[in-house]
Order: sequence, then structure tokens, then C-alpha cells
Amino acid sequence: MKKEIIMTENAPAAFGPFCQAMKVKGFIFTSGILPLDPSTGKKVEGGIEKETRQTLDNIKAILEAAGSSLNDVVKVTVYLTDMNDFKVVNEIYDQYFSEPYPARAAIEVSRLAKDAKVEIQATGICEE
Repeated sequence: MKKEIIMTENAPAAFGPFCQAMKVKGFIFTSGILPLDPSTGKKVEGGIEKETRQTLDNIKAILEAAGSSLNDVVKVTVYLTDMNDFKVVNEIYDQYFSEPYPARAAIEVSRLAKDAKVEIQATGICEE
């Protein structure tokens, strides 16, 4: 089975022993993506709205580098440090995804890397 590592300069570089995404048998699996500015590698400031937008922009860039898109996403996992942010995240998420929406889980966690408020992982389909 062929595995292809996906890396793009349009999303933040991995800062540990992982890749931005992996392409396998017509699927693209992103790592958990944080709200990091690709040019600086630093977390964007400005609250949950800006963090959510940056995270989704990063996912979009990774998917596009793999020959996929947000329209091809079939499953999303959203990690939040405060479930009270769920409504705001949902409103922004709705601006990036359209019907039929991907399957999704939203999970509250005690802490995320880089002290982010949100981390999102996506699985999409793509050409083999």
C-alpha cells in the first residue's frame, strides 16, 4: 500500500514527529491542525473566531495540496478547550462547509498544544 506524505508551505509546518497529512488509497487524513500562522508558526491571537478561521484555512490549504478540497471532507473532529465556544465555532464552520455536511464530532479537552482554543482533524476523499 502506497502512502504519500502531504506537505505545503501554505499551512504551518509540523512541529513534532508527524506530517500535515497522509494520502492513502483515495483518502486524505490530516493531522490535528492548530490555528498557527503558516508564515510565522505562531498561534494567531484574537480569540476563538480567529483561531477557528485560521485552523480551517490551514486545513483547506493542506487538502488543496493533496488534490482535494473542503467539499471532499467526509469526517471532522473538533477539539475545544471550552465547549461554550461551540456555537461560535459552528457558525464559522458553516461558512467553510456546505451540505451535505461531513460527519463530525466535537470534544472538549483540558488543553491543546500551543495553548490553542481549537484543533481540528479532517478526513477527505481524493484521487489515488
